[in-house]
Amino acid sequence: MLIPQTRSIGLPMMNLLRFKGLPILQQLHIEEQLLRISSENWCIINDGTPDPTIVMGVSGKPAELLETESVLRDKVPVIRRFTGGGTVIVDLGTIFVTFICNKEAVPDLLPYPRPIMSWSSLLYSKVFQGIGDFHLRENDYVFGNHKFGGNAQSITKNRWIHHTSFLWDFDVRNMAYLKLPKRAPAYRSARGHLDFICRMKDYMPRSTFINKTVEAAGTQFSLRSLELEEIESCFETEFYPSTRFLTDEELEAAAVAVR
Repeated sequence: MLIPQTRSIGLPMMNLLRFKGLPILQQLHIEEQLLRISSENWCIINDGTPDPTIVMGVSGKPAELLETESVLRDKVPVIRRFTGGGTVIVDLGTIFVTFICNKEAVPDLLPYPRPIMSWSSLLYSKVFQGIGDFHLRENDYVFGNHKFGGNAQSITKNRWIHHTSFLWDFDVRNMAYLKLPKRAPAYRSARGHLDFICRMKDYMPRSTFINKTVEAAGTQFSLRSLELEEIESCFETEFYPSTRFLTDEELEAAAVAVR
């Protein structure tokens, strides 16, 4: 179904997938497959994931990033995703937004990390217009100097993905599973997690954010809303995603390494 848009003639087509509570591992598998196999543009919005889950970047090291003994004790699942970026713990309070595009989809956009990040911040400037002091600081979306959105990317020969975890809400207790990263943005100024991040729910309603994100995407793409069942043909090709859960053995080895 085409979503009605004004001035959509001539805009590139983008498929829109909207989920509520899709498990984050399943979402990441869908994204990785669409990046590698599909030749179409996609926007994926997932409103929360059921169980608290830690998601690390492709090169993340558990011993440096996680309180591994607590993670093992409380049986918190840990995923290593296929994109770069940092580590986040996600749950029902997290809203995920992903753009998967062909390199020529956005006119004059160079397919490199910084230009893609800048493009995304301009799109979200429309979403947060008049709300808080929104801007892009280094690789984060912030209100003032408090982070509420973390980004990760992957760029292939002909396509790129930019996905974001938005902290609409979070459980303070879950932040204790994450160590302070050795490599942190300068504006963090060695602040602890709770002094560094903020909740989106203090700035706008959840449904308003999602609807405004769809509207903002519709200013640059002609959106076609699809259900997961409608894209199953994209998944007929045998595909083995690299995104996976870390095993207890891997986490136990990381715990031993820091003792």
